[in-house]
Amino acid sequence: MDEIEDENPPAPPPSSLSKTPSWITLGFVLGAAFMWFLPPREIVKEPPAPPPAPVVRPPPADIALIEAVFDEWGKYASWDNDRTEVALWEPTTRSYAHCFEVRRVAGDVYFRSIPALTQPLLTHGVPPGSPLAFTETEASRREWLKESTDESWRALSEAARQSMQGSGGARKP
Repeated sequence: MDEIEDENPPAPPPSSLSKTPSWITLGFVLGAAFMWFLPPREIVKEPPAPPPAPVVRPPPADIALIEAVFDEWGKYASWDNDRTEVALWEPTTRSYAHCFEVRRVAGDVYFRSIPALTQPLLTHGVPPGSPLAFTETEASRREWLKESTDESWRALSEAARQSMQGSGGARKP
């Protein structure tokens, strides 16, 4: 019988056993029961997005209007091979909304509506408040910028020269 007792050791006392597995099991059972008794979630559908605001396009420009305005302000146009582009001011949108290509043929001027200007805006030589925005070619813009830069350098060098002459004349030995 001693042999049987050696094969089956005595059970440890209950105070030395770990209680952690029972707490884990209890937490799992309580969590599962809580989830089971929760009411089902309602699927909330988001309201449809409002339709995009319609694009407000100004009414088409009257050809007689662009002709009359160009007759008065066309002297500021920058022509390239008898072609230029202009944009007509639209008071309702407060912008240059109507774009035109203008061609000169045998002294007559012809207008063609275009979706947008394709050349850079003319930023010099046009009085403020013009109802037309004029364009110029890249080459004419570069030429104007070069002339403007050269003129600025001439003015600066002249001012420096006069300043040097004025201060040099005051120092007589």
